Amino acid sequence: MKIEQIYTGCLAQGAYYIESKGEVAIIDPLREVKPYISRAKLDNAKIKYIFETHFHADFVSGHVTLAKETGADIVYGPNANPSFDAIIAKDGQEFKLGEITIKALHTPGHTMESTTYLLKDKNGNDHAIFTGDTLFLGDVGRPDLAQKMGVLTKRDLAGFLFDSLREKIMPLADDVIVYPAHGAGSACGKNMMKETVDSLGNQKKMNYALRADMTKEEFIDEVTEGLLPPPKYFPLNVKMNKEGYEDIEEVLERGTRPLSPKAFEAAANETGAIVLDVRHQDDFAKGHVPRSIFIGLNGDFAPWVGALIADVKQPILLVAPKGSEEQAVTRLSRVGFDNTLGYLEGGFDSWKKASMEYDTVSQITPKSLKEKLETEKVPIFDVRKESEYLSEHIVDANNTPLDFLNDHLAEFPSKTLFYVHCAGGYRSMIAASILKSRGIHNLLDISGGFEAIKKAGIPTTEYVCPSTL
Repeated sequence: MKIEQIYTGCLAQGAYYIESKGEVAIIDPLREVKPYISRAKLDNAKIKYIFETHFHADFVSGHVTLAKETGADIVYGPNANPSFDAIIAKDGQEFKLGEITIKALHTPGHTMESTTYLLKDKNGNDHAIFTGDTLFLGDVGRPDLAQKMGVLTKRDLAGFLFDSLREKIMPLADDVIVYPAHGAGSACGKNMMKETVDSLGNQKKMNYALRADMTKEEFIDEVTEGLLPPPKYFPLNVKMNKEGYEDIEEVLERGTRPLSPKAFEAAANETGAIVLDVRHQDDFAKGHVPRSIFIGLNGDFAPWVGALIADVKQPILLVAPKGSEEQAVTRLSRVGFDNTLGYLEGGFDSWKKASMEYDTVSQITPKSLKEKLETEKVPIFDVRKESEYLSEHIVDANNTPLDFLNDHLAEFPSKTLFYVHCAGGYRSMIAASILKSRGIHNLLDISGGFEAIKKAGIPTTEYVCPSTL
């Protein structure tokens, strides 16, 4: 028996490859399926099952393409109603894979079809659980993504989740291994551990949601507290996972078409495409296509695209480092953005050589900012998350989190020069590009972000809770 976790850092997502006696099961595969097919060939094995823990919201699964390529059966748990052929497992239904058995445990709560898969070894002993978004390490799945207006609330779903954990998962032995679908950084939970594998026994000790003395009401209160609005692209990904999607090879063929600077400009004007620049933030600052949006491949690329562009059908034109065009199109497709129309041939250098108009982002060093703050008060906008801002921030700085930047546009000065920063420079450059694309050019990016700001000795403060006296 082989179990391999295939972890994709930018999505904080874990897919799983399980092999026994020449038969393979894949759990929650990513959109690009060639790695799974190649891995099975290496083992001289056949992919028999594709197990889906639920209809994913944060990425497009590869189940449809993988089934088409291999003839494997797609398996969902109870309450699933996909538009394609699939086995809808009953609670407790077992599937043989070589010498091992995979048992479906219906664990509704994150979604109503959410299912945990229990792997039993050749001797029938419980070995591991693949929990999807039901149980994470240090957390559980958020219960607000599958609400139905007038039918189910997030508190209803949290109640289902409480029962699922206590009736299906917590009774299992402490030595059972937990393999979740996501780790730290995913928007599907609140506070996950950085580790991606753990024992159930350890989770029973340290996961707040598995406290043995916890009442159902306490669980519901804690799980639903502090939930930020989900990214707008989530429902669109659910729809694609439920109804099917275009083959990724077609997406890649369309998205990796090279376009000359003139053809690139014409395509942008004719289609209304967003020009998405995926280079390093420092390169973007030095020069970029006017009104283009920066989201660099070197950061949490796909989640930020989903959070800030939102409409997966939006046409996109790419400006990318040479050789990274296919990577960019692939990573966009993982979150459902299939409408990439091509890329700027020769990169940004070709744009400049063609004497096309370009823009820059002005920057200021923390040292220069410190000197300025000694003589005058200037407007500073911190685009980090609220939790980061509350932990420590520049005195009198405004908090306009990047996730919700569009909700804060009216707060930025229309004429006065203002300053923008994040933790290290990636998010503030995204913010600067969005602001400039909306005609707001009176800004300076603080190079190096908050870490550099602190090193320069710029005064900071921590959030102090208001007195309850």
